[in-house]
This record gives sequence, structure tokens and C-alpha cells, in this order.
Amino acid sequence: MAFTPLHDRVLVRRVESEEKTAGGLIIPDSAKEKPAEGVVVSVGAGARDEDGDRIAMDVKEGDRILFGKWSGTEVSIDGEEMLIMKESDIMGIIEGSTAAKAA
Repeated sequence: MAFTPLHDRVLVRRVESEEKTAGGLIIPDSAKEKPAEGVVVSVGAGARDEDGDRIAMDVKEGDRILFGKWSGTEVSIDGEEMLIMKESDIMGIIEGSTAAKAA
């Protein structure tokens, strides 16, 4: 199933956190927090301003992003758990992502 977010919404795939701590301890699944980092899978066309003009999105497909712990709505698309969130829920693009390389 193809999915395209509307307006200023973004479809995000969470990036799993490390299995070990810096000291080498293995973190059990029950102790792991949901990651607040992800990769943009799809973006909407952007919101409209008061004049009806599109406001360009600051993120694009492939960008690695950081978002708030409780941001977005969890959905299952083709059996994969993803998040749909507004662009304003995204705190920033992580260095080394496709957008940062293009800049």
C-alpha cells in the first residue's frame, strides 16, 4: 500500500536504539525506551498560508530526524510500525543525513 501524508504531515520510520550501553552492558527490550530518532519515509506537499500559497517543507525523504518522545500517531503500514506527525513536531535534522549533505 502506498501512503502519502497530507499537508504538513510526515511519515517516519523509527530508528532502533543500541542494544548495548557505552560500557558494554546489554539492554533488555523491557528497559528500552522508544527511540526519538527516525528516518523520513514520505512527506506531504506542505501547509498553505493565509493567501493559499504552499509553505515548503524543511524535511524530505531520507532525512534522519529527532522528534519529541510523545510526538506523532503510531500506525501500521504494510505490517510495519511507523509514525505520522506534523513537521512542527520535528526538532531537527541530524548531521550526516541527506539534507545536511546537500547543504
